[in-house]
Amino acid sequence: MPETSPLLSTKLNGVDPDRRGKVRDIYETEDSLLIVATDRISAFDYVLGSGIPDKGKVLTQLSAFWFTKTQHIVPNHLIGLETKNYPSMFRKHSSTLKGRSMLVHRTKPLPVECVARGYLSGSGWKEYQSTGSISGVQLPLGLRESERLPKTIFTPATKATSGHDVNITEEDAGLLVGKEIIHQLCDLTLQLYEYGLAHASECGLILADTKFEFGLTPTGEIMLIDEIMTPDSSRYWPKDLYQPGKAQPSFDKQYVRDYLEEIKWNKKPPVPSLPDKVVQRTRHKYLEAYQRLTGQELE
Repeated sequence: MPETSPLLSTKLNGVDPDRRGKVRDIYETEDSLLIVATDRISAFDYVLGSGIPDKGKVLTQLSAFWFTKTQHIVPNHLIGLETKNYPSMFRKHSSTLKGRSMLVHRTKPLPVECVARGYLSGSGWKEYQSTGSISGVQLPLGLRESERLPKTIFTPATKATSGHDVNITEEDAGLLVGKEIIHQLCDLTLQLYEYGLAHASECGLILADTKFEFGLTPTGEIMLIDEIMTPDSSRYWPKDLYQPGKAQPSFDKQYVRDYLEEIKWNKKPPVPSLPDKVVQRTRHKYLEAYQRLTGQELE
């Protein structure tokens, strides 16, 4: 059954999460992490007053789908989603955690966002209009918004704890994590993107761009972490409506952003809440993306 009200925060065993991101609540154990995807939604760098029912379940279960699909490319941090196998302190919260949480290995997160772009959109389109390049990658003149790039490019960004991530060059990213590691991250990012692009195409979708996060295990192995190819971390477009030269309809927060622009919110506190119509349209888009990509109904 679909949820009727969003889960906006968690407090397990009377304890606040060790870390709270824009969407996820993270609880630490001795040798693992419990990541709980809430239904919070952010736009223009602020968490809004309304949540989107089932959104956290879509993010969790779609990430699990992709983690399983891509483990031949790179190891990932997923241990499992079965609440009965969680540490005992969490099991009594199974009704809250089921379908929206995952137990994962602990890693040392690398301080770069690894972005793959196959199409010219979003911040990449804005940067291209100003400089003719994205993250130092020079592109041909005369490309249109949403156009397929001559080849997929790797455009790393800094990981911002607040505000926007900032696009940086591969060379600058190498200064943050090391030249050898950034070359590996570039290769893995492009492999993951091409795999996701091909699968999405079979499902009638275009994966325009996406971002990944990686961490290092105690033995120095690179591991894929966080989320993977979800509507929060990716730009999906319907193939049958694709028309380069303009912005495309997408399976993400489009209705939310459109509404906030419509009411002329100044993108400063206090943050607005969303009308039910926008909440339900957004929820539907997240669910549709999940169903089309996995061929399954949400658990």
